[in-house]
Amino acid sequence: VIGQPAKSKRPKEPGENKIKPVNKKVKPKTHKMKERESADTSLKSQSILTQVMDKGNFQKVAATLSLSAGQSVELRCKGSNVTWNYPSYLDTFKDSRLSIKQLDRYSQLILANSTAADTGEYSCWLQPCNGNKCRKDETKTGSTYIFFTDKEELFVPTPSYFEIVYLNPDKLAVIPCRVTTPSAKVTLHREFPAEEIETDGTDIIYDAKKGFIFQHPTSDHKGIVYCKAESQGAPQISIKYHLLYVEVPKGPPSATIAASSSRAALGDRVHIVCTVLGEPDVDVIFTWQYPGQESERPVIIQNFWRLINRGIGHTTRISKSVLLVEDFEAVDAGNYICIAQNLQGETAVATKVEL
Repeated sequence: VIGQPAKSKRPKEPGENKIKPVNKKVKPKTHKMKERESADTSLKSQSILTQVMDKGNFQKVAATLSLSAGQSVELRCKGSNVTWNYPSYLDTFKDSRLSIKQLDRYSQLILANSTAADTGEYSCWLQPCNGNKCRKDETKTGSTYIFFTDKEELFVPTPSYFEIVYLNPDKLAVIPCRVTTPSAKVTLHREFPAEEIETDGTDIIYDAKKGFIFQHPTSDHKGIVYCKAESQGAPQISIKYHLLYVEVPKGPPSATIAASSSRAALGDRVHIVCTVLGEPDVDVIFTWQYPGQESERPVIIQNFWRLINRGIGHTTRISKSVLLVEDFEAVDAGNYICIAQNLQGETAVATKVEL
C-alpha cells in the first residue's frame, strides 16, 4: 500500500525522514525544545501537508518544490474533512491524472505523469462542519508551489496564443508568463517598437510564480508584449499579451437609452437601444420593462459588447441591449425602462414612445 512502510528491524538510515509519533513524550523545561517550538510556530500553516516519498517515507513540504515533468506526486493532508486547491485547468479539463481521496484520518492527492502545465500552487485546509455549515480552519492549512521543470517548456503552457491584460491605474497588473524552472532568466519585451522593457524591481518586478507585476500601470505601458526565458539552452518566447489601459472608473453602470423614434404609427418597426460604457473586464446584465410585457407582446432583445479606443490609449467596453418591436400596436405605447447591472450596482434609464 502506498505510504505504509514495511515492518523491519533494520536501523534507520541517515537522512531518512519518517513521521514522528504524535504522542511522543518530551522532558519538560528543556531549552532546546522551547527553541524548536518557537521555530515551528511560523510553520504552523505547513503542519498538515506532507509529501509521500520513496519507500513509504513522508516529508513536510517546503514553500516551493521543483520536480521533473513526468514524475508523479502524492500529497497528504491530515484531517477528516479536507478541501484542496490546485491549478484550475485540471478541473476545467477534468484531468484523469488527478485523483483525490478522503480517508479516515487524511486526504490524499495524487497527480500522475505530471507536465509543465501542472506548475502552480497546491494547498489544502481543514474544513470543520456543524450541520450544513462548514468553515475554513485558518490554523490548519498547508501550501506548496510546485515547479514541474521541462527544458522543452520553460513557460507554463496556456490554452490560448494571445491574452488581454487590463491596466487599471488603481490596481496591480500582472503579465502571467510563469516559468517551470525557477532559475530561468526572464525578460519582458515590447513588440513595437522592438525593445526590452526594463524590470527595475520597484515599478515592474518579476515573480516566477506570477509573472511580471506592474505596480503602477499607466497608459505608457499599453501595447503588445511578450516574455523571453533562458535556461541552459536556446531562449524561448511566451505567448503575446495585449496590454489595454482602462479609462472608466469603478461604479454602477453609466447607461443611456434612446428610441428610434419618440412617436410611432401602427405597424411601425421600433427599436430602443440601451448603452453602457464601462470597464473592459466588467460584465453588464440588462433587464427590460416595457408596456406590452404583461400582455406578453412579442419583442426581440439582443445583447452584445465590444472594446473601443477613446483616444490617448484609453480602452473602454461598450455594452448594448436592443429591444425591437416589429409591428407597433396601441398596447406598445408607453415607457420603456432599461435596467443595467454590474457588481457595483445598477442603473435604470427610461424613454417614452407615443402612438
